[in-house]
Amino acid sequence: MDKRLVPYNVYLHAEHVDKLKQMAGKRQASGVVRDAISMMMDGKDPYNAGYNKGIKDAIKLIDGCKDIQMIAIGGKYLADILIDQLEGLEK
Repeated sequence: MDKRLVPYNVYLHAEHVDKLKQMAGKRQASGVVRDAISMMMDGKDPYNAGYNKGIKDAIKLIDGCKDIQMIAIGGKYLADILIDQLEGLEK
């Protein structure tokens, strides 16, 4: 999966923008919108969409951890082993 973020403009109703800003809290509003779009496109139902988002968040966490990227088992990095296992769990 390509990790680059590409800008894309979306027009929203003013009331939705206000609610989005409140929901986003400390998090960036674009992250909330990205997550919602990913969940709609990736999951056929709310459970699978949320489940897949949890898997992707776990992969992102592992991928961003410098310490785990230094550990190798059987000639393969532990981070890669865990990510491969997690990717296999996506629905």
